Amino acid sequence: MNSSQAPAMSVERDLSSAAIAFSATDWLLMAAIALMWGSSFVWMKVALESFAPGVIALLRVVFGIATLALFPKARTPVERADWPAIALLGVLWMGAPFLLFPIAEQWIDSSVAGMINGGVPIFAGIVAATLLRRAPSAKTVLGIAVGFAGVVAVSLPALEGVESSGLGIALVLLATAMYGVAVNIAAPLQKRYGALPLLLRVQLVALGVTLIPGVIGLSSSTFDWAALLAVVPLGCLGTGLAFIGMATLVGRVGPARGSVTIYFVPVVAIVLGSLFLDEDISLISLLGTGLVLIGAFLASRAQAAR
Repeated sequence: MNSSQAPAMSVERDLSSAAIAFSATDWLLMAAIALMWGSSFVWMKVALESFAPGVIALLRVVFGIATLALFPKARTPVERADWPAIALLGVLWMGAPFLLFPIAEQWIDSSVAGMINGGVPIFAGIVAATLLRRAPSAKTVLGIAVGFAGVVAVSLPALEGVESSGLGIALVLLATAMYGVAVNIAAPLQKRYGALPLLLRVQLVALGVTLIPGVIGLSSSTFDWAALLAVVPLGCLGTGLAFIGMATLVGRVGPARGSVTIYFVPVVAIVLGSLFLDEDISLISLLGTGLVLIGAFLASRAQAAR
């Protein structure tokens, strides 16, 4: 076996092992992750009242690392050969998206960001198919098409008469695509080391990515207890415990099926945004969210079956 075949064979093993039905533990993990990540969009919106996006990203990583450091197993050594992949995860899974989301939420509602984020399984299915060097199945193609239609529907109300909303939506789409790549890279590493050692090192890389934007953002930020209290659960739960749960779930059921968790994140974001931020949710956005979830379901189911 040459080195170019290794990533594809690793993904193939992950996908074949994902044929087992979800256990009660898997469902509980999914529910907890969806609640923590779905609420993250609201926490970011609250923090943006006083903190610059770079400050939010930096504090999120700091609190995430502090949470992970409480677990002694997180300090388990990893092989030097895996550091390039870990560094890439630090950028794609955490560093860059953590900056992109609060920047985007300056111009779009938290619920819109959450709805678009529901497309992660679509990107995960595309990446897995690429690593396997197989043409996508008809169901995968259908899922991608349906999901894309949903993203367009979700985005339309936010774009009406607001030029900057287009940039916000584009940034969320970019972050979502990064997540789709990251879950495929994380799966074999998590199987090798477990969630905690991998995530601690990934977040240390993310700390380096967000450090300069965070320091720069201090000059345009004002201290506020409400903003700080919003960043604490964003970091400890949404960045610490939620990523532990997601990495564990991906290791148990594979990247495509693990990303099914994202189906429920938009629902949580919509409900919380409406209840606590008085955000208006249009009918076409709700219908678009449904299309995103259906498309993600079709794409990930087809990929797992293959």
